[in-house]
Amino acid sequence: MNYIGSKYSLIDFLTTTIADVAGSNTHGKVFADLFAGTGVVGKTFKEKGYRVISNDIQYYSYVLNKHYIENVPPLSAEIAESLNQLAGTEGFIYKNYCAGSGSGRQYFTDENGMKCDSIRIELEQLKECGEIDESQYYYLLASLINSIDKYANTASVYGAFLKKVKKSAAKEFQLELLPIIDGDKESKAYNKNISDIISTIGGDILYLDPPYNARQYCTNYHVLETIARYDDPQLHGKTGLRDYSSQKSLFCSPRTVVDAFDDVLRKADFKYIFLSYNNEGLMPFDVIQHTMEKYGEYQRFEQEYRRFKADTDKNRNIKANTTTEYLHCLIRK
Repeated sequence: MNYIGSKYSLIDFLTTTIADVAGSNTHGKVFADLFAGTGVVGKTFKEKGYRVISNDIQYYSYVLNKHYIENVPPLSAEIAESLNQLAGTEGFIYKNYCAGSGSGRQYFTDENGMKCDSIRIELEQLKECGEIDESQYYYLLASLINSIDKYANTASVYGAFLKKVKKSAAKEFQLELLPIIDGDKESKAYNKNISDIISTIGGDILYLDPPYNARQYCTNYHVLETIARYDDPQLHGKTGLRDYSSQKSLFCSPRTVVDAFDDVLRKADFKYIFLSYNNEGLMPFDVIQHTMEKYGEYQRFEQEYRRFKADTDKNRNIKANTTTEYLHCLIRK
């Protein structure tokens, strides 16, 4: 998925740096990824042999990581063909996010919105009648979320929809199954606020990739949240926002971010703590260093990379095509 803050292009930098600091022996080691997003980092460390603890406050993220982190081979893929053959249904997605319904919104074409509804309704029914178990349910639901995003009529995020249907959104929707990552069967995914989980877990390496600025993920990916939950929420405004008051991150406000960060460090029961943060984030580097040094030895590493494509001059008055990612490291005393 094309996702704000995705570490896909930085994964080699992250894995190499973390191994250099914490060592390459993964046997029996626990790696926690508590702002998991689309699961790029967590599934990579699962592949490397770590027992992974994954967490994110967004439910669509939890669904993705429930599959990537908890599921292991084998899982049946036979049902995918029948799901793709379902006729479209005028369900919640069509009625609220497609132009043909009269909603005034055009996040998907009518056909793709109805196909999404059909698959989403079928998954719930298959789970309720016991034809698929929990592992298969999250496998298929995660695949639906990942697949439908490729057909969204947006400029990368769901803060707005495009007036005209772009080429990728006009294509006929097809459900594509995600890979199944082999690894430690005790790996676990959670759907909690980091402040509610940090004091209940422990391990060897804690990786933190919080929001860097004031943009809340709950508003940028609200349509995926609704597809994941399929809970018939009350929608508001031109873009059809759901209530997101319980999903706001303290890391998105300059008033609360430093205290929230310090609280995580103080409660974290991990030997090595790594923080991904770029040079345009809300927390200045001297504040990050000062906060981390209270709890142990501090180090910093950096890597230049291309900016997320939605960060255009028009959207955010930014001219640079690249930014610098910093990996801040705390080694506990």
